[in-house]
Amino acid sequence: MLDEVERWLAQRSWSAADRPLDRLLAAKRGSGTTVSVVLPALNEEATVGAIAATIRRELMTDAVPLVDELVVLDSGSTDRTAAEAAAAGARVVHRDEVLPRIPALPGKGEVLWRSLLVTTGDVVCFVDADLRDFSATFVSGIVGPLLTDPEVQFVKGMYDRPLGEAPGQGGRVTELVARPLLNLHWPQLAGFVQPLGGEYAARRSLLERLPFPVGYGVELGLLVDALHTVGLDALAQVDVGERKHRHQDGRALGRMAATIYRTAQLRLARGHLVRPALTQFERTAEGFVPRTYPVDTEERPPMAEIPEYARRHAA
Repeated sequence: MLDEVERWLAQRSWSAADRPLDRLLAAKRGSGTTVSVVLPALNEEATVGAIAATIRRELMTDAVPLVDELVVLDSGSTDRTAAEAAAAGARVVHRDEVLPRIPALPGKGEVLWRSLLVTTGDVVCFVDADLRDFSATFVSGIVGPLLTDPEVQFVKGMYDRPLGEAPGQGGRVTELVARPLLNLHWPQLAGFVQPLGGEYAARRSLLERLPFPVGYGVELGLLVDALHTVGLDALAQVDVGERKHRHQDGRALGRMAATIYRTAQLRLARGHLVRPALTQFERTAEGFVPRTYPVDTEERPPMAEIPEYARRHAA
Protein backbone atom coordinates (compact mmCIF):
# COMPACT_ATOMS: atom_id res chain seq x y z
CA MET A 1 0.00 0.00 0.00
CA LEU A 2 1.22 3.47 -0.85
CA ASP A 3 2.39 5.66 2.03
CA GLU A 4 -0.13 8.23 0.81
CA VAL A 5 -2.94 5.72 1.24
CA GLU A 6 -1.80 4.73 4.73
CA ARG A 7 -1.88 8.39 5.70
CA TRP A 8 -5.31 8.76 4.09
CA LEU A 9 -6.67 5.78 6.00
CA ALA A 10 -5.61 7.39 9.26
CA GLN A 11 -7.08 10.78 8.38
CA ARG A 12 -10.10 10.09 6.18
CA SER A 13 -11.62 6.85 7.55
CA TRP A 14 -14.10 7.29 10.36
CA SER A 15 -16.90 5.60 12.25
CA ALA A 16 -20.44 6.97 12.23
CA ALA A 17 -20.12 7.27 16.01
CA ASP A 18 -17.40 9.89 15.55
CA ARG A 19 -20.07 12.45 14.60
CA PRO A 20 -23.18 12.26 16.81
CA LEU A 21 -26.42 13.69 15.50
CA ASP A 22 -26.31 16.83 17.64
CA ARG A 23 -22.98 17.76 16.10
CA LEU A 24 -24.30 17.17 12.59
CA LEU A 25 -27.40 19.26 13.22
CA ALA A 26 -25.32 22.12 14.60
CA ALA A 27 -23.02 21.99 11.58
CA LYS A 28 -26.00 21.89 9.22
CA ARG A 29 -27.61 24.92 10.86
CA GLY A 30 -24.35 26.82 10.79
CA SER A 31 -23.60 26.16 7.13
CA GLY A 32 -27.13 26.14 5.72
CA THR A 33 -26.26 22.97 3.78
CA THR A 34 -29.26 21.03 2.48
CA VAL A 35 -29.35 17.24 2.14
CA SER A 36 -31.21 15.10 -0.38
CA VAL A 37 -31.48 11.31 -0.08
CA VAL A 38 -32.12 9.28 -3.25
CA LEU A 39 -33.19 5.64 -3.35
CA PRO A 40 -32.87 4.13 -6.85
CA ALA A 41 -35.45 1.36 -7.01
CA LEU A 42 -36.54 -1.41 -9.35
CA ASN A 43 -39.08 -3.90 -7.95
CA GLU A 44 -38.13 -3.41 -4.31
CA GLU A 45 -41.60 -3.47 -2.74
CA ALA A 46 -40.38 -5.72 0.10
CA THR A 47 -37.81 -3.24 1.45
CA VAL A 48 -38.16 0.28 0.05
CA GLY A 49 -41.02 1.25 2.36
CA ALA A 50 -39.16 0.33 5.54
CA ILE A 51 -36.07 2.25 4.42
CA ALA A 52 -38.07 5.35 3.55
CA ALA A 53 -40.07 5.16 6.78
CA THR A 54 -36.89 4.92 8.87
CA ILE A 55 -35.37 7.98 7.21
CA ARG A 56 -38.60 9.95 7.64
CA ARG A 57 -39.01 8.92 11.28
CA GLU A 58 -35.42 9.40 12.44
CA LEU A 59 -33.89 12.08 10.20
CA MET A 60 -36.77 14.23 8.92
CA THR A 61 -38.56 15.41 12.06
CA ASP A 62 -38.77 18.80 13.73
CA ALA A 63 -36.36 17.51 16.37
CA VAL A 64 -33.92 15.95 13.87
CA PRO A 65 -34.15 17.85 10.55
CA LEU A 66 -31.03 16.33 9.03
CA VAL A 67 -32.55 15.31 5.67
CA ASP A 68 -34.44 17.91 3.64
CA GLU A 69 -35.87 15.71 0.89
CA LEU A 70 -36.30 12.00 0.27
CA VAL A 71 -36.81 10.83 -3.32
CA VAL A 72 -37.39 7.32 -4.60
CA LEU A 73 -36.40 7.20 -8.28
CA ASP A 74 -38.42 4.35 -9.73
CA SER A 75 -36.65 2.66 -12.62
CA GLY A 76 -39.76 1.08 -14.15
CA SER A 77 -40.99 -1.21 -11.36
CA THR A 78 -43.83 -3.61 -12.11
CA ASP A 79 -44.64 -4.33 -8.46
CA ARG A 80 -45.79 -2.06 -5.59
CA THR A 81 -42.47 -0.27 -5.17
CA ALA A 82 -43.92 3.17 -5.94
CA ALA A 83 -46.97 2.65 -3.70
CA GLU A 84 -44.91 1.39 -0.77
CA ALA A 85 -42.44 4.26 -1.06
CA ALA A 86 -45.19 6.88 -1.27
CA ALA A 87 -47.04 5.38 1.69
CA ALA A 88 -43.83 5.65 3.72
CA GLY A 89 -43.56 9.36 2.96
CA ALA A 90 -41.06 9.46 0.10
CA ARG A 91 -41.57 11.52 -3.03
CA VAL A 92 -41.70 9.03 -5.89
CA VAL A 93 -40.39 10.09 -9.29
CA HIS A 94 -40.55 7.78 -12.28
CA ARG A 95 -37.40 7.61 -14.36
CA ASP A 96 -39.14 8.30 -17.67
CA GLU A 97 -40.64 11.53 -16.37
CA VAL A 98 -37.20 13.06 -15.90
CA LEU A 99 -35.56 14.68 -18.93
CA PRO A 100 -38.00 13.02 -21.36
CA ARG A 101 -36.26 14.40 -24.45
CA ILE A 102 -33.43 11.89 -23.75
CA PRO A 103 -34.86 8.33 -23.88
CA ALA A 104 -33.94 6.45 -20.72
CA LEU A 105 -31.55 3.53 -20.78
CA PRO A 106 -31.84 0.60 -18.39
CA GLY A 107 -29.44 0.66 -15.49
CA LYS A 108 -28.82 1.94 -12.00
CA GLY A 109 -26.43 4.69 -13.06
CA GLU A 110 -29.09 6.10 -15.37
CA VAL A 111 -31.50 6.81 -12.51
CA LEU A 112 -28.74 8.21 -10.27
CA TRP A 113 -27.80 10.63 -13.05
CA ARG A 114 -31.40 11.69 -13.60
CA SER A 115 -31.93 12.16 -9.87
CA LEU A 116 -29.72 15.25 -9.96
CA LEU A 117 -32.44 16.98 -11.99
CA VAL A 118 -35.23 16.30 -9.48
CA THR A 119 -33.39 16.97 -6.23
CA THR A 120 -32.19 20.24 -4.75
CA GLY A 121 -29.83 19.36 -1.91
CA ASP A 122 -26.29 20.71 -1.70
CA VAL A 123 -25.35 17.19 -0.60
CA VAL A 124 -26.85 14.18 -2.38
CA CYS A 125 -26.86 10.82 -0.60
CA PHE A 126 -27.56 7.58 -2.49
CA VAL A 127 -28.92 4.50 -0.69
CA ASP A 128 -29.79 1.18 -2.35
CA ALA A 129 -33.45 0.21 -1.96
CA ASP A 130 -32.93 -3.51 -1.24
CA LEU A 131 -31.39 -3.15 2.22
CA ARG A 132 -32.80 -5.20 5.10
CA ASP A 133 -32.64 -4.20 8.78
CA PHE A 134 -31.87 -0.68 7.59
CA SER A 135 -30.36 1.81 10.02
CA ALA A 136 -30.58 5.59 9.62
CA THR A 137 -26.88 5.58 10.46
CA PHE A 138 -26.28 4.68 6.81
CA VAL A 139 -27.42 8.20 5.95
CA SER A 140 -26.24 10.23 8.92
CA GLY A 141 -22.87 8.47 8.96
CA ILE A 142 -21.95 9.16 5.35
CA VAL A 143 -23.29 12.70 5.13
CA GLY A 144 -21.56 13.58 8.39
CA PRO A 145 -18.11 14.44 7.01
CA LEU A 146 -19.71 16.56 4.27
CA LEU A 147 -21.50 18.65 6.91
CA THR A 148 -18.55 19.04 9.28
CA ASP A 149 -15.49 19.21 7.01
CA PRO A 150 -15.55 21.60 4.03
CA GLU A 151 -12.56 19.84 2.44
CA VAL A 152 -14.43 16.54 2.04
CA GLN A 153 -16.44 16.18 -1.17
CA PHE A 154 -17.21 12.47 -1.59
CA VAL A 155 -17.90 9.87 1.11
CA LYS A 156 -18.39 6.12 0.75
CA GLY A 157 -20.01 3.90 3.34
CA MET A 158 -18.02 0.93 4.58
CA TYR A 159 -19.54 -2.05 6.34
CA ASP A 160 -19.51 -5.79 6.85
CA ARG A 161 -21.38 -7.72 4.14
CA PRO A 162 -22.52 -11.20 5.22
CA LEU A 163 -23.43 -13.79 2.60
CA GLY A 164 -26.28 -15.70 4.18
CA GLU A 165 -24.95 -16.76 7.56
CA ALA A 166 -21.30 -16.35 6.52
CA PRO A 167 -19.89 -13.08 7.88
CA GLY A 168 -17.72 -11.00 5.60
CA GLN A 169 -18.32 -13.11 2.51
CA GLY A 170 -20.52 -10.68 0.57
CA GLY A 171 -19.11 -8.40 -2.06
CA ARG A 172 -17.83 -11.12 -4.37
CA VAL A 173 -17.52 -8.82 -7.39
CA THR A 174 -15.67 -6.33 -5.21
CA GLU A 175 -13.06 -8.86 -4.13
CA LEU A 176 -12.66 -10.65 -7.46
CA VAL A 177 -12.84 -7.72 -9.88
CA ALA A 178 -13.02 -4.21 -8.45
CA ARG A 179 -10.35 -4.43 -5.78
CA PRO A 180 -7.71 -5.95 -8.06
CA LEU A 181 -8.49 -3.32 -10.73
CA LEU A 182 -8.16 -0.46 -8.28
CA ASN A 183 -4.98 -1.77 -6.67
CA LEU A 184 -3.33 -2.29 -10.05
CA HIS A 185 -4.48 0.83 -11.90
CA TRP A 186 -5.57 3.35 -9.25
CA PRO A 187 -3.54 2.40 -6.15
CA GLN A 188 -4.58 5.65 -4.45
CA LEU A 189 -8.03 4.08 -4.09
CA ALA A 190 -6.75 0.86 -2.51
CA GLY A 191 -7.88 2.02 0.94
CA PHE A 192 -11.59 1.93 0.16
CA VAL A 193 -13.23 -0.97 1.97
CA GLN A 194 -16.39 -1.00 -0.17
CA PRO A 195 -15.58 0.69 -3.49
CA LEU A 196 -18.72 -0.74 -5.13
CA GLY A 197 -21.07 -0.07 -2.23
CA GLY A 198 -24.32 1.67 -3.14
CA GLU A 199 -24.38 3.92 -0.09
CA TYR A 200 -22.40 7.11 -0.59
CA ALA A 201 -22.83 10.87 -0.58
CA ALA A 202 -21.20 13.77 -2.39
CA ARG A 203 -21.52 17.46 -2.89
CA ARG A 204 -23.75 18.38 -5.79
CA SER A 205 -21.02 20.68 -7.07
CA LEU A 206 -18.87 17.58 -7.65
CA LEU A 207 -21.55 15.17 -8.92
CA GLU A 208 -22.74 17.59 -11.60
CA ARG A 209 -19.23 17.59 -13.10
CA LEU A 210 -18.86 13.80 -13.36
CA PRO A 211 -19.98 11.46 -16.16
CA PHE A 212 -22.29 8.66 -14.99
CA PRO A 213 -21.97 5.12 -16.39
CA VAL A 214 -25.56 4.04 -16.89
CA GLY A 215 -25.23 0.52 -15.43
CA TYR A 216 -23.55 -1.26 -12.54
CA GLY A 217 -20.24 0.41 -13.34
CA VAL A 218 -21.50 3.67 -11.88
CA GLU A 219 -19.93 3.24 -8.44
CA LEU A 220 -16.48 2.43 -9.82
CA GLY A 221 -16.72 5.17 -12.44
CA LEU A 222 -17.74 7.88 -9.98
CA LEU A 223 -15.03 6.87 -7.52
CA VAL A 224 -12.25 6.92 -10.13
CA ASP A 225 -13.46 10.16 -11.70
CA ALA A 226 -13.85 11.83 -8.30
CA LEU A 227 -10.24 10.95 -7.53
CA HIS A 228 -9.06 12.59 -10.73
CA THR A 229 -11.33 15.60 -10.27
CA VAL A 230 -10.78 16.56 -6.62
CA GLY A 231 -7.92 14.38 -5.37
CA LEU A 232 -7.64 11.70 -2.68
CA ASP A 233 -7.82 14.04 0.31
CA ALA A 234 -11.30 15.16 -0.75
CA LEU A 235 -12.52 11.54 -0.53
CA ALA A 236 -13.44 9.72 2.67
CA GLN A 237 -15.21 6.65 4.06
CA VAL A 238 -17.30 5.98 7.15
CA ASP A 239 -18.01 2.71 8.96
CA VAL A 240 -21.79 2.32 9.28
CA GLY A 241 -21.94 -1.26 10.59
CA GLU A 242 -23.43 -4.17 8.67
CA ARG A 243 -25.19 -4.24 5.31
CA LYS A 244 -27.79 -6.92 4.59
CA HIS A 245 -29.41 -7.11 1.18
CA ARG A 246 -30.57 -9.41 -1.60
CA HIS A 247 -27.70 -11.31 -3.26
CA GLN A 248 -27.43 -11.98 -6.99
CA ASP A 249 -26.78 -15.38 -8.53
CA GLY A 250 -23.50 -16.24 -10.20
CA ARG A 251 -24.56 -15.37 -13.74
CA ALA A 252 -25.83 -11.95 -12.70
CA LEU A 253 -22.56 -11.36 -10.85
CA GLY A 254 -20.68 -12.28 -14.02
CA ARG A 255 -22.56 -9.63 -15.98
CA MET A 256 -21.93 -7.08 -13.25
CA ALA A 257 -18.24 -7.95 -13.25
CA ALA A 258 -18.00 -7.50 -17.02
CA THR A 259 -19.67 -4.08 -16.77
CA ILE A 260 -17.32 -2.98 -14.02
CA TYR A 261 -14.29 -4.19 -15.93
CA ARG A 262 -15.50 -2.33 -19.00
CA THR A 263 -15.99 0.85 -16.97
CA ALA A 264 -12.39 0.61 -15.82
CA GLN A 265 -11.20 -0.18 -19.33
CA LEU A 266 -12.90 2.93 -20.71
CA ARG A 267 -11.02 5.05 -18.22
CA LEU A 268 -7.73 3.42 -19.08
CA ALA A 269 -7.92 3.51 -22.87
CA ARG A 270 -10.71 5.66 -24.26
CA GLY A 271 -11.18 5.57 -28.01
CA HIS A 272 -9.42 2.27 -28.77
CA LEU A 273 -12.10 -0.23 -27.84
CA VAL A 274 -14.63 -2.46 -29.57
CA ARG A 275 -18.19 -2.90 -28.35
CA PRO A 276 -18.03 -5.85 -25.93
CA ALA A 277 -20.33 -8.73 -25.09
CA LEU A 278 -20.21 -11.44 -22.46
CA THR A 279 -21.05 -15.08 -23.22
CA GLN A 280 -22.13 -17.32 -20.34
CA PHE A 281 -23.28 -20.94 -20.34
CA GLU A 282 -26.44 -22.55 -19.03
CA ARG A 283 -27.07 -26.29 -18.84
CA THR A 284 -30.25 -27.44 -20.57
CA ALA A 285 -31.60 -30.82 -21.69
CA GLU A 286 -29.52 -30.39 -24.85
CA GLY A 287 -26.31 -29.68 -22.91
CA PHE A 288 -24.57 -26.37 -22.26
CA VAL A 289 -26.17 -23.54 -24.19
CA PRO A 290 -24.38 -20.22 -24.69
CA ARG A 291 -26.17 -17.00 -23.73
CA THR A 292 -24.61 -13.74 -24.87
CA TYR A 293 -25.33 -10.42 -23.18
CA PRO A 294 -24.23 -6.92 -24.11
CA VAL A 295 -21.94 -5.23 -21.60
CA ASP A 296 -23.08 -1.77 -20.53
CA THR A 297 -20.84 0.85 -22.09
CA GLU A 298 -23.07 3.91 -22.26
CA GLU A 299 -22.24 6.88 -20.07
CA ARG A 300 -24.18 10.04 -19.46
CA PRO A 301 -22.28 13.34 -19.66
CA PRO A 302 -21.74 15.54 -16.61
CA MET A 303 -25.12 16.93 -15.57
CA ALA A 304 -23.71 20.46 -15.67
CA GLU A 305 -23.62 20.10 -19.49
CA ILE A 306 -27.38 19.43 -19.74
CA PRO A 307 -29.24 22.64 -20.68
CA GLU A 308 -32.30 21.89 -18.51
CA TYR A 309 -30.08 21.44 -15.45
CA ALA A 310 -28.04 24.55 -16.20
CA ARG A 311 -31.19 26.67 -16.57
CA ARG A 312 -32.67 25.35 -13.35
CA HIS A 313 -29.59 26.02 -11.26
CA ALA A 314 -28.91 29.39 -12.87
CA ALA A 315 -32.37 30.42 -11.71
